[in-house]
Amino acid sequence: MTINATVPMKIVLAVLAGLWILPVKAAELVMMEQDGCVWCERWRAEIGPIYPKTAEGKRAPLRVINIFDPVPDDLRQIRIDRFTPTFVLIDGGVELGRIRGYPGDELFWWLLSNLIKKLPEPAETPADETASKT
Repeated sequence: MTINATVPMKIVLAVLAGLWILPVKAAELVMMEQDGCVWCERWRAEIGPIYPKTAEGKRAPLRVINIFDPVPDDLRQIRIDRFTPTFVLIDGGVELGRIRGYPGDELFWWLLSNLIKKLPEPAETPADETASKT
């Protein structure tokens, strides 16, 4: 009986090829909250409705987690803060910085803009390149 060694190699190559095309997790802003958090509610009222429409919200979409719920597997590498709200900017699974508390809308936007500067510049798409040449 002969064992065909190319079959396992084909499987390994197929798996590696599949891993090669997996997308890198995009940036996100994780908001840690808890039930009854007055400052979380204030953030939701003042910033929440407009955040997804802003440049910051498009670069780092919001993801909300409750600090008393089980930690999602993809966030196990970050420290869960017991002070809420806490905002953590994550890119590719790596924490770039955090904002502890909600200091009001103006200071929040200023602090967030400083965090967003830590993100790599987005790559231009072909549509962007065409628009910039006209």
